[in-house]
Formats: sequence, structure tokens, C-alpha cells
Amino acid sequence: MKISNHNIPVTPQCDPANIPTEFPNRLSDNIFCRDPYILLYGDHYYLYRTAGKKGMECLVSKDLLCWSEPVPVFTAPDDFHGVDDFFWAPECHYYKGNFYIFTSVYSKVYEHRVIAAYRATNPLGPFEDITNGRLSPDGWDAIDGTLYVDDKGQPWLIFVHEWTSTPDKVGTMATAKLSEDFTRLISEPVELFRATDPVWSDSDVTDGPYPFVDDNGKIAMIWSNFSPKGYCVGIAESLGKDHLGPWVQKDVPLYQKELCEEYVLDGGHAMLFYSKEGKLMMSMHSPNSDRYGIYEHVTLLELDESNGLAIKKKWN
Repeated sequence: MKISNHNIPVTPQCDPANIPTEFPNRLSDNIFCRDPYILLYGDHYYLYRTAGKKGMECLVSKDLLCWSEPVPVFTAPDDFHGVDDFFWAPECHYYKGNFYIFTSVYSKVYEHRVIAAYRATNPLGPFEDITNGRLSPDGWDAIDGTLYVDDKGQPWLIFVHEWTSTPDKVGTMATAKLSEDFTRLISEPVELFRATDPVWSDSDVTDGPYPFVDDNGKIAMIWSNFSPKGYCVGIAESLGKDHLGPWVQKDVPLYQKELCEEYVLDGGHAMLFYSKEGKLMMSMHSPNSDRYGIYEHVTLLELDESNGLAIKKKWN
């Protein structure tokens, strides 16, 4: 399976100078995080999360079980343009020698939720804003940007067009070409699918796209919405030769509360990565709110990719 950040080349130029050496936080203690994003570089895993109004931060691990204290990777300046919904869903991608974070804030300058890109030479930064605060289309509420590189080497941003700014108040998944340096979009956005497309959906929300290409060359995506059981992870597949579709939705979510006996909480905004041992893993946050008496925390699941995508077992 082809996914972002698989087998990142290890070079002295990309090695962090301030990598932690102590790992006191255990995943089993339910590390707080919404929208967790994990990158494997060299011998360490990097878990990115929001630091609220302060910026973005990263926890580091060698085994996915014990994690460091948070390391700041971007600190918001005093005149930062964000005023609400700070640093939603930061995710870090490697591309041609640099590391890029996509994240979202509500901007007082653009008066919308906007996606921006931040760049660094190593996974712990410090990262710098390379998009003057906005990469997403003008006039859109846009969140949850992720990277897709097509078979011709063209990078694309796949992202959420929030229901709050669509004409009919139904969220969509969209995509547009990225410039080679990730500083701007170089094509008009294209709608991929809508929140109401799946038979299991009972919400107008599109969240957390993460594309992949299976071993048969089929382009697919995990993403999140709500079903009657709560927040969940669905699978969409492109029927076309590229990621522009048309897209169809699997009838049953990949993860949903009560889908099997051990899934006692809802959860979603997932992403995929390979472990050091070559296991395909999915991270997500669960539950989606504290209404269960448990705060949102990092949840890891091992996947089976032998016959489509399926969950093999839950790690925590």
C-alpha cells in the first residue's frame, strides 16, 4: 500500500538537534489528543497535536507505547492572525527534503477557518509559516488539509470544505493542485464527494481525509463523519484512474462504535502509517467528546490490508 511518509530517507540534514531522550508518558494512560497524526522518521515516531493558542507541539516515542513530554514545533507570535479554533489537526508530511505541517485556524484577517502550510528541515522544527496565514481558497471555511502526490509526481492538497460555508450547508471533500514549494494552490478546487453520500451518514460533516493507494493501484481514502452510533471512520474509493473520481462510499464504516464488541466508544479523524515492524497502523482520537466521562485520547489500531482494509486488532 502506498501512503504518505512511508520510508522517509534519513539524512543528517533532517535529523532533529533537540530530540528527547526520556519517555515518561504511556499510551495506556490515555494521552490527550484530538486528530492525532503520527510520522515515523528514523528510529522515532512523532505525534503532532495542537497546543491551543500557543501553537503546535510534538511528542516523540521509540515504541508507540512510551512518549516524551511535548516539544514545541511552532510558537504563535503575539500578532498571530488566529482568533479561534486554534491549530486544528496539524499533520506533518515529508516532501523532497523538507517537512511540512498543514493545520487550520479561524483567522481574523480572512474571517474564515483557513488552512496554512508550515515548513522545517526536520520533524521537530521550528516550523515557519510559508503561506502568509492561508493556503485554502478565498471565502471558504476550510480545515483538515492533507497531502496526496499523484503518479506523475504532482502534489495535491485534499481538504474539507466545511458545511458552514457551502451553499446548501452540506460539507464536501475537495482537492486542488499544490505548487512545488507548497506556498499556494495552482488550480481551482474540485469537489470529490459530499458528507451525505454514505448510506450510514446522518450528518453534514466531512472530516479528516487521508488518501492511500492499495496494492492493486486503486485510490481510496479514509475520512470521518457521524452515524447514528456517533463519530466514525468511513472508506471512500475512486472509480477513476486518478483521485478526481468519481468516488463511491463503502456501505459499512471501517470503525464505528459497537461495530464489534470491543468498540465501546466512538472515534475518528484517522490516519495511516507503517510501524517499524512493517505493520499497517491507524491512529484516531476516541471518544469524540467527554460525554462518556473520558476525554479524547490517542487510539491505535492494527489493520489488515490483505483483502481490502479491515481492522485486525485494537492496541489500546
